[in-house]
Amino acid sequence: MILLDTHVWVWYVSSPGYLSQMAMEYVEQAKREQRVFISCISAWEVALLVKKGRLQLTIDVGDWISRSEKLPFFQFVPVDNAIALKSIYLSGLHPDPADRMIIATALLLGAPIVTKDERIRAYPAVETIW
Repeated sequence: MILLDTHVWVWYVSSPGYLSQMAMEYVEQAKREQRVFISCISAWEVALLVKKGRLQLTIDVGDWISRSEKLPFFQFVPVDNAIALKSIYLSGLHPDPADRMIIATALLLGAPIVTKDERIRAYPAVETIW
């Protein structure tokens, strides 16, 4: 079981060559087990990046997310009250709300995060893969 950071989800679907060899191996293994999780905050983040012009997709962002949802190996995790509350109490972590929600989700799932993000990888309370 793994949780993908937003950029890893985008890269895996659109440009898998951006993933490290280790990240790709973990994603492929979890894919075979149908245990690849993505926080719903990542859908928010992707849409926001597209709206701001910082991410370009070849199709409409809503269609892109919908197609990802239909892939049988991805499981989207809603941001519920437990995740929202846990994200507030992550001490020593920068204030980015999406990163906080992703880390809180991983901690509650007991799953490592696949991420290249050095700030997340430096956070000692969560296991990461890159």
